[in-house]
This record gives sequence, structure tokens and C-alpha cells, in this order.
Amino acid sequence: MKYVVRTIALAALAGITAPHAFAQETAQISKPMSRSGFVLENGLAIPAFDPEKGRRLFAAKGCVVCHSVNGIGGEDAPEFSAEYMDDPMNAFDFAARMWRGAPAMIAMQEEELGEQIELTGDELAAIIAFVHDADEQAKFSQADIPHDIEEIMHGDSDHGDGPEAETHDENAGETGHTGGESSGN
Repeated sequence: MKYVVRTIALAALAGITAPHAFAQETAQISKPMSRSGFVLENGLAIPAFDPEKGRRLFAAKGCVVCHSVNGIGGEDAPEFSAEYMDDPMNAFDFAARMWRGAPAMIAMQEEELGEQIELTGDELAAIIAFVHDADEQAKFSQADIPHDIEEIMHGDSDHGDGPEAETHDENAGETGHTGGESSGN
């Protein structure tokens, strides 16, 4: 933290505006630390922001039932494609927006998934990293969606009042799809 403050002060002396210097410095120092997390001087722990783990969690936890990334997923909630995310993204602002929408999200989760999604701080950090990482999102596909979540998305489960059940090819594999595009509903 002292390093960033010192860099901003030096940038100001050099005639570079502080916000520009901060954005550049944050981008430079965040890459190595983002994978391991760190603890601030005041004892606050900052979890690792692991977009690969976030990609898996986005599908496995059921976020994909309502939210989409690059056209894959639900349409009942905001799209999370990286192109629509703030750059740089303040992870705490993202969490604050989630908090403001919590009553509606919980109701949708209980209706669609049968229960509220439980996330640890580490899991939330990973999902936030994923929704901000265009490179990791490019890897996201229907194959990432677990079979039970796929069934919920297509109304094939006992949860929610989703659309009529679709017929899946028996040879569709573990994820329950036949290779075609999903409507995301």
C-alpha cells in the first residue's frame, strides 16, 4: 500500500495525474498478488482473485442460471461479460451492487435452484475475477455447466417454474448437451 501511495506522490511531482498513475500502478502490481491474495498493514486479508476458479464456480454455484457470459447462460439478471464491467473494477463496488440486489437474487435462487447460493469470500473474489477477465471468459463454454445446473436451466429439475423440460440426447455426455447452442433460459 505504501508503494502505491509513494508512486502516486512521485507521479504527481512528475506532472502525471494521480488517477492515471494509480490505474497504471494498480495494474502492474495486482497481477502477481491477485493469484495469491495478501494481507494489508491493518490486518485486512484480500483474497486471491483467481479467474479460472471463478469460471468453474460461476457455472457450478448456479450463477449461470440467471446471468450470462458471452451469450452463455440465463437472461433474468444482468449480463456479466467482461466488456460490460468497469475497468478498473472495484471488487467492493461489485459486492455492494450484489448486496443491494440481494433480496431479489435470493428469491430467484430459491425459485430456480431450490436454495440460496452460499459463497465464501474466496469464492466471491474468484467469481468477481472471472466476470472481469475477458481472456478467461473466452474459455467459458456450455461444457463448463454441470449436468444438474444444465437441467435447472432447461426446466428438467424439480426446482422452480422454469420452461417445459427439453429432451436431451442420451449420448450428450456428462454436461447434458448435444453440442448445440443453449437458449440460456
